Amino acid sequence: MKTFMAKTQDVQRKWYILDAEGKPLGRLASEAARILRGKHKSIYTPHVDTGDHVIIINAEKAVLTGKKMKQKIYYHHSLYPGGLKAKRYEIFMKENPEKAVMLAVKGMLPHNSLGRKMIKKLKVYRGENHPHEAQKPEKWEVQK
Repeated sequence: MKTFMAKTQDVQRKWYILDAEGKPLGRLASEAARILRGKHKSIYTPHVDTGDHVIIINAEKAVLTGKKMKQKIYYHHSLYPGGLKAKRYEIFMKENPEKAVMLAVKGMLPHNSLGRKMIKKLKVYRGENHPHEAQKPEKWEVQK
């Protein structure tokens, strides 16, 4: 018996909507990464991008459990000497929740050229509205 290996032309891509309202950020990100990677499909192949497109709405309503909102810190470096910037997640989620969600998902994807291709299929929006109605996205339920 031969092992099935998907080819890029075999992949049928769909669009899914994930609602972040009241969901823990990590669980939301892991589910989005699973869909982007294509692990929910029977034709999943590790070295081929078999995943679907993901739209995450209500990014500002995602929650962090425990004391993470006050204790977790987002670090960024400007690549200049002394250029380390630190921001508490409480502030980071208020200012830029789209980036917080995107970084959480990006950290759960492969750290190579395949992962960089996969993250381009992720669209994150602060509120309910998104401009992707023409793609007929399906609702995907994330467990709490």
